[in-house]
Amino acid sequence: FGGSWGSTLALAYAQRHPENVTELVLRGIFMLRNKELKWFYQYGASEVYPEAWQGFLKEIPEEKRFDLIEAYRDIFNGDDEEKKLSAAKAWSKWEASTSYINHNPEAIKESVNSKFALAFALIENHYFVHKGFLDYEDQLLDNIDIIRHIPTVIVQGRYDVVCPPTTAYELHSRWPESELKIAPFSGHSAFEKEITHLLIEATDRFSKN
Repeated sequence: FGGSWGSTLALAYAQRHPENVTELVLRGIFMLRNKELKWFYQYGASEVYPEAWQGFLKEIPEEKRFDLIEAYRDIFNGDDEEKKLSAAKAWSKWEASTSYINHNPEAIKESVNSKFALAFALIENHYFVHKGFLDYEDQLLDNIDIIRHIPTVIVQGRYDVVCPPTTAYELHSRWPESELKIAPFSGHSAFEKEITHLLIEATDRFSKN
């Protein structure tokens, strides 16, 4: 069971240890490819949420904005603790601001909690800089045959800006044995009502097998 970055981990684990996995429930598919990272952290989602994007962008000097993930990495690895905290809050707030179909002030407030933001941003950025330590770009797609036999439900918000539906569709196209469930009026978060319903439906069904 995993959503977003968790779907990456779930796929990677299942492909490494298929004997330990009986079913998969995946949400908001993310396979850590360059085009997915660029969409959310460079150019793409920025066009949908331009006002939230400015908060993410302002932490980085103009001359370093050609690669924002790397620019944030430099701050997170630096010695300026005040700047590091400010950048971590901006990183975390960007994702919280784009994860729901409707504006969610409570999620945004929680995202800028200092302890949470530092843990969330530094861990995500570290893995993204290193492309999740996968062997190569399309590893998770190319290894589908290893897990093709595992019953799998993919839940995807139609208006997911963090992990757009095209990635879930690409995974399902390579893996037609999986079930792709589109939540037609939802964004990214597992707490969107439609998505929560579909996740519970899938886990309840698998629990009876």
